[in-house]
Amino acid sequence: MTDLLFIDGQWSAGSGTRRGDVFDPATGAAIGQVPFAEKADLDRALAAAGRAFPAWAATSAHDRAGLLKKAAAIARGKAEEMAQAISREQGKPLSEARMEAGGAGDHIEWYAEEARRTYGRIIPARAPQVMQSVILEPVGPVAAFSPWNFPVGQLVRKIAGALAAGCTIIAKGPEETPTCIALLVRCFEEAGVPAGVVNLVFGVPSEISAHLLPSPVIRKVSFTGSVPVGRHLGAMAAQHLKRTTMELGGHAPFIVCDDADIEAVSSLGVGLKFRNAGQVCASPTRFLVQDAAFEGFLDRFATKAQALKLGAAAEEGVQMGPLAHGRRLDAMQDFVADAVAQGARLVTGGKRRGNEGWFFEPTVLADVPPSARIMSEEPFGPIAVVNRFADLPDAIAEANRLPYGLAAFGFSTLAARTHEMTVGIETGMLSINHFGLAAPETPFGGVKDSGHGSEGGSEGIMAYLTTKFVSQRNG
Repeated sequence: MTDLLFIDGQWSAGSGTRRGDVFDPATGAAIGQVPFAEKADLDRALAAAGRAFPAWAATSAHDRAGLLKKAAAIARGKAEEMAQAISREQGKPLSEARMEAGGAGDHIEWYAEEARRTYGRIIPARAPQVMQSVILEPVGPVAAFSPWNFPVGQLVRKIAGALAAGCTIIAKGPEETPTCIALLVRCFEEAGVPAGVVNLVFGVPSEISAHLLPSPVIRKVSFTGSVPVGRHLGAMAAQHLKRTTMELGGHAPFIVCDDADIEAVSSLGVGLKFRNAGQVCASPTRFLVQDAAFEGFLDRFATKAQALKLGAAAEEGVQMGPLAHGRRLDAMQDFVADAVAQGARLVTGGKRRGNEGWFFEPTVLADVPPSARIMSEEPFGPIAVVNRFADLPDAIAEANRLPYGLAAFGFSTLAARTHEMTVGIETGMLSINHFGLAAPETPFGGVKDSGHGSEGGSEGIMAYLTTKFVSQRNG
């Protein structure tokens, strides 16, 4: 785990000596190191991305799609190896890691097809012999910043989207999970993507962003992460007039009306809440349940949460792994202590499990007052709040109370209620009566403080394209 920087078609350990430890969240033990890019390495990456861009942009969409399809096939072949690395370095159960790694090929293949559908259009002119057309062109070299919670699942969208559009990219991977990221980048290398088109660096995030974003080479910034960091990078990008896509944090409401199937909805809710130990930007946190269904839902939900098998990814039948960082344990304990001090009921969980690794019990809080921190701050961990509401407008008002707007969930068998949620909830993504988010063919992104722009779907490739209008008189 040394030559993890990929710059201008070459793997290296970088030009400096700085390294970061990589930990196993199940034990807390260091299992390797990742090299940190120095300014000289970043300058090489900028030069490579800038030099490779004109030829890659001029490569036909047909040929770009062909290379991406090769990369998709290679990614499918490396899926198990990537999954093992995700589990080892990030901590999620192997079953979840396999789903993440197994989807990489699908995302790459989707963008391969989208590359061939970057259509412009002809606009009827007002004068004879005038042709008016709209042409879509790649925006230019991209700086992409990706998080540790879905290391492969997040970065594959950025790399595949940029390459499909004809852009080159410098990807700053998460230092916590370098091995799976390197395996992902190798898929593009082995597919024959030219040197300089894809570059991978690790290091001190603030140093890398401060060096890349002001560079005139970079024309686009894509970031997935927290709201505070997104604000900072967005302001820096705006200062240099760089286009941005920001997929930031959330605090998703999960609205359960009294006509819903409580047994089925509680099972789905537990699966969504405690997936990846709650370290999911679209994870539901505020479970809002109508009065008549409240006690039945709470009992089922808490019982199922308590029954989850917590353990290391390699253990048989594990349903929830550790948190990714030791510091997340303190954050979870602080959220619980604050809520209980303000009158919330601790129904189950609420504490660390064991003394080795970073395990925190699946936790359910009920009747949490609005003043509790967890009602306004994204916990990003395995804590669910279950509160009651009287009428659906009350639940929608609570859903919209926060500045977040990434994802929301709603459950009712009545068309009038589902329509009311559809038009009333302020969110970038809404899943009604099932879980239907994050497929390659669907847009993924938020509104309000949860960011702007989408990855995935036909919208995903548009983030890497600019519009050129051409008006030409003939004769």
